[in-house]
Amino acid sequence: MEFSFQIDILGLILKGLLIGVIASAPMGPVGILCIQRTLNKGRWYGFITGVGAALSDLIYAMITGLGMSFVMRLITDPTNKFWLQIIGSVLLLVFGVYCWRSNPTNNIRIGGRKGKGTLLHNGVTAFLVTFSNPLIIFLFMATFAQFAFVIPSRPMEMGLGYLSIIFGALMWWYGLTWLVDKIRGKFDESGILIINKIIGSVVIIFSLVVLVGTVFNLYTFHY
Repeated sequence: MEFSFQIDILGLILKGLLIGVIASAPMGPVGILCIQRTLNKGRWYGFITGVGAALSDLIYAMITGLGMSFVMRLITDPTNKFWLQIIGSVLLLVFGVYCWRSNPTNNIRIGGRKGKGTLLHNGVTAFLVTFSNPLIIFLFMATFAQFAFVIPSRPMEMGLGYLSIIFGALMWWYGLTWLVDKIRGKFDESGILIINKIIGSVVIIFSLVVLVGTVFNLYTFHY
């Protein structure tokens, strides 16, 4: 029983790490801002931009989890859980297609002002940019539903889950700023497009695999 509990906690943490990466990886406004600041001001200014975005994502993740906890209490029937996972997979698929087709370089600006500002200023502005886009809630709804992330009436476990989300996001921002800083002289708009298409492709493939797996599991359950 104790071993099973430890495995469940480990699975929740791994899910949180993956959700954090999925929420942060697409090259939206904050992703572009992070790259711009890394190129213009230095790696740590780019990373602190990601930290601000991760804090905003954490707030929206907690809001989403609180709302979905009421829904999850009603999902005791396997059929209801099946449809929730199907909806989550479809939403992730739509998100992946949108990410693959989007062109985030339209708003990129290399060079910019000479003033760097403080690290706190860079973090706060990134937080506000991310927080001004509540549509991230729909992405959290899709990932939470697909991964069955919400555990009603288990605040300690969910606390670890939310911490793993922000840690996963920070892992992404740290890796992205490290990569951009290392290839600073060779990094251009085509690099951003390639990253965005890779991210979109991974999300599309992942959502399709999970979608097929969910349908197949229901088929084998009935037959």
